[in-house]
Amino acid sequence: MVRPTLRQLEYIVAVAETGQVGLAASKLNVSQPSLSAQLAEVENDLGTSLFQRGRSGAKITPVGEDVVRRARQILHEVQDLRATARGGGVFQGRLRLGVLPSIGPYLLPGVVKRLHREHPSFRLIVREESTRDLADGLHSGRLDMIISTPEDHPGTHKVHLFTEKLWAAVATDHPFARTKTQVTLADFKDQTLLTLGSGHRLSHIVAGLAASGGGRVSDEYEGTSLDAIRLMAATGAGIALLPSVYAATEARRGTDVHLIALNDDIARRDVALVQPQLPQARPGSEVLAEILRSEALKILGQEHA
Repeated sequence: MVRPTLRQLEYIVAVAETGQVGLAASKLNVSQPSLSAQLAEVENDLGTSLFQRGRSGAKITPVGEDVVRRARQILHEVQDLRATARGGGVFQGRLRLGVLPSIGPYLLPGVVKRLHREHPSFRLIVREESTRDLADGLHSGRLDMIISTPEDHPGTHKVHLFTEKLWAAVATDHPFARTKTQVTLADFKDQTLLTLGSGHRLSHIVAGLAASGGGRVSDEYEGTSLDAIRLMAATGAGIALLPSVYAATEARRGTDVHLIALNDDIARRDVALVQPQLPQARPGSEVLAEILRSEALKILGQEHA
């Protein structure tokens, strides 16, 4: 028998994800002694310890982290093989999709509705995380694919989805609200700009725009969400720069801020569907990309409505 077996790889991944042998056994519907014995057998075969077991649980070792990452890749390959044989591609089974929190809540509702209608057996598990955490999740195998800014994920397979321009959100009594139908970078001179924390690509984009226009990024407030920085802008704390998908779905629904188009070629961000670099993209991923792209274009079409 080839060892470790696929079932043993599932055991390893489950223990890594739960941090507890008992929880992993319950999740996989096997007895704890059986799972422990299988783990010991794998570690003996590999000649190394994958977990340090103690009262606090099973802590993964440095070697174990690499083994778990590779185990996830193998299990994903087998899942793809089976899905290809059945002709369903990524839509046959489960997909763990990571997405930027500045995109997910506004883009995915329509996507999920369509996927449920067209692929009722498909399970989409969504995780909203920062750019940095998405990169880590894709590398470790914790996430199958991510929706993110392509420049932050070198060495991966990327499919372009859409490009967002940025909008300036100001308080309703801000001078720009009365005098501007659009703004340029020059208008940011001596202005305070609001953005997300440093773990997000958007923060780097805004910092570059502030530097080019002679403005400053607020060092008193870093938002954890686009809603948060929009509300801060509404109080007059500064100008929030918001990407198009959010601006078209959320910011326009309220009356707390005034939205102004930002007219500059560099005031934008590209968004892509990203997956690990394999000899071939996962079967069906281009179809998923087209569904995401189609929903985004519907939303972006509302920008000038």
